Amino acid sequence: MITYPNIDPVALSIPLPNFLHPYLGDALNIHWYGLAYVLGAYLIYLRMVTTRTKFNIDVSKDEVSDVVFTYGLFFGAIVGGRLGHVLFYDLHMQFADPLYFLKIWQGGMSFHGGLIGVMVSMWFYANKKGFTFFQVTDWIAPQVPIALFLGRIANFINAELYGRPTDVPWAMVFPTDPLGLARHPSQIYEALLEGLLLFIFLNFVISKTEKVGRHSGYFLIGYGLARSVSEIFRTPDTVWGNDFLLFSFLTQGQLLSVPMIILGIFILSKK
Repeated sequence: MITYPNIDPVALSIPLPNFLHPYLGDALNIHWYGLAYVLGAYLIYLRMVTTRTKFNIDVSKDEVSDVVFTYGLFFGAIVGGRLGHVLFYDLHMQFADPLYFLKIWQGGMSFHGGLIGVMVSMWFYANKKGFTFFQVTDWIAPQVPIALFLGRIANFINAELYGRPTDVPWAMVFPTDPLGLARHPSQIYEALLEGLLLFIFLNFVISKTEKVGRHSGYFLIGYGLARSVSEIFRTPDTVWGNDFLLFSFLTQGQLLSVPMIILGIFILSKK
C-alpha cells in the first residue's frame, strides 16, 4: 500500500482585514480545485489560439478568450456542470433547499452536465459568428482533456471521488474515507484515461483528419469509453441521496456515458 500524500486542498490562504471577518471569514482561501479550472481554461485558450487555422476559425485572440472563458468555462462548464450535478445526483438537495443550485462552494459539478452546457453554448456561439456547430466543437474537443486531467488531479488532492476497496500494491487510504479502507486511486486512473490518453489520441492519432465533425465524434466515444472503464474502479456515486447501481453493476457515470458513445458513433457514421 502507498501512503496518501495528504496535500492541503487549500493552495493559498490570504489573510483578510478584521472588518471583513464577519462576511468572508479570517482568510480568502484559494483551492487547488479552483486553480485547476482556471489553469485548464487558460491552457485550452493557448491551444485554441494555435489551432485556429487548422479548423478554419478566423477570429482574434480576444474572441478566442471569449469562447473559452465566457461561453465554455462560465456558461458551459460551471453553469452546465452545476445544473447537471443537481439533476443527475442531488435533486433531493434542490427540493430541500431552493438555493442549493447557487451554492457552488459546497461542491458538486458534473462533467456530463458541463458537456451539455458547453454544447449549448457552442451552438449559440457558432450561430452568432456564422460558423457551423461541428466546426466549433471540433476546434474545442481536442483541448478539453487538458481540463479533465487537471480536474481529476484536483479530485485526488481533495481526497474525493476515490476508488473501490482493493488490495493492489498501489492502494491508498484516503483521509476522507469514513471506513478507512485501502482503495484504488481512481482519480489518477481517470486523469490518465480521460485526460492524458484522450488528449494524445485526439491531437496526434487522428490529428490529420479533415472531415468536419470527426474530432467531436471521436471525443464523445473516447471520453465515454474512458469514463466507463474508470467507473469500474471508482466508488459508485450516490444518486438523489441513495447508493446507486443499476442491475447491481452499472453506475450513474456509466449510464450517462452510454448516450455519448451512441451519439459519437452516429456522428462518425454521417461524416
